[in-house]
Amino acid sequence: MRTATRLLTAAAVVVGYVALILAITAGLDLRERNAFHDAPAQHAAFLTAVERGSAADAAAAAEWFRENTPSGSSARASISNASSAAEDGEFDLARRFASDVPEEIPQDQAVLDEEFARSWGRAVPWLVIGAVLLAAALVLRHRRRAANADVVELVNRFVPPRPVWRRPIFMVVNGVGYVLMVAGFLGLVAVTRAQDVPWNIRSIMLVGGLIAIVVAYYVLRYSRPRATPGAAAVLQSDWRRPVLYLRGFDDDPNAAVVDDLPGALPQGLLSIHSREEQLVGALGAFGPVVAVGRPGEPLPHLGAARFYLPGDDWQTGVRTLMDMSQLIVLRLGEGEGLWWEVEQARTTQPPGKLVLLVPGEHNGLAERLDAHLPSPTGLEQFRTGQWTSAVVVFDQDWNPRVHGVGPFPGDKNKYGAPVFYVARAIQAALQSLGTHRRALGIRTNRGMLAVFGKALLLVPVFFLVVYFLRLIFLW
Repeated sequence: MRTATRLLTAAAVVVGYVALILAITAGLDLRERNAFHDAPAQHAAFLTAVERGSAADAAAAAEWFRENTPSGSSARASISNASSAAEDGEFDLARRFASDVPEEIPQDQAVLDEEFARSWGRAVPWLVIGAVLLAAALVLRHRRRAANADVVELVNRFVPPRPVWRRPIFMVVNGVGYVLMVAGFLGLVAVTRAQDVPWNIRSIMLVGGLIAIVVAYYVLRYSRPRATPGAAAVLQSDWRRPVLYLRGFDDDPNAAVVDDLPGALPQGLLSIHSREEQLVGALGAFGPVVAVGRPGEPLPHLGAARFYLPGDDWQTGVRTLMDMSQLIVLRLGEGEGLWWEVEQARTTQPPGKLVLLVPGEHNGLAERLDAHLPSPTGLEQFRTGQWTSAVVVFDQDWNPRVHGVGPFPGDKNKYGAPVFYVARAIQAALQSLGTHRRALGIRTNRGMLAVFGKALLLVPVFFLVVYFLRLIFLW
């Protein structure tokens, strides 16, 4: 159902976009047709100006015909010739040129009627198809929202209220930031490759690109946390059961780091997404990813959708969400609350449901984890100094299966960010248990590709808005 909903929604957006363009075009044709109804009165005003010998008033009436008659109009040509004659003071000649206009106006009206009928005829099928696709998408969306209704009801109690206007406003601000960032970055890439462009032009492009990127950085830094959807909204947008991401709050600063993407600049790529955002992009192959937020934080960290549990009874909420989740991804750390979560997952959940992420420096964590398991993990051999050094999953008897996080010697692909290799290790670990989800590593870059897609999508949206405003204000 998720794939069908996405395909129907995408088709409805495309068809709706085309239908809206065609409908606006039909609206402009209708405006021109209706405006031409004033042609007899304008012709009378022209003749009155000629009778008074006023070349200026005659020119004003002639200007109306130039603006409101179809191309190739006989009435426009006649009035234009008459206006030229009036400007030369030859008012008798102007009167003769304008004498045929009453017979020519119905011909022009017929042309405008035909143009409107043709444009409206093109718009109607697209509008009908778009309405059908939209209705089907809304039906599937309703069913999708109902699939996670129990989880949404639970999480909704722990999502702080916020103004209705905030997210739409900051989504628009996000769009401006994305456009500036992509335009600036592509400008810098063009400067490095456009060797034939004069240096003065390249200097302008370089300065403009740098300014655009700096402005975009601060715009997005401010707007992105304010535009993120809450946990309930994320769950409502997906029919699949959620992925619960657990970690110690002290890990949030490390998870918020934006790693350099090796080889990004030569390839014309960039990333503004944190480690957690990239990890959530990979885990999105399983379902919507939610996490408990740090109590009292003014804005949620970017990545998993946050909800906030009460400090005096947080265990009940976590325990209930463990039961409702299809996958639990837990990052090991020092906190006692985190080890309570390890024990709860270990004693109340199926073994294949738990995925552990082991930090690069895990002093004492291996021994503490081994105390909860029937056999040792052997994690001491995985000390890499990376954000994550190993992934641990469990067989049906809770025996650990450890998969190291690359890159390893001889690995052909050494161009991924650190989370790329974490996602690959998660994929390999789950495959060893019979769970197949492909391309988790590639999905870590989904956010980066989405940035370019959003920026490119905003360009036709901008022209559509301008087109629509033209219809409104010129009606």
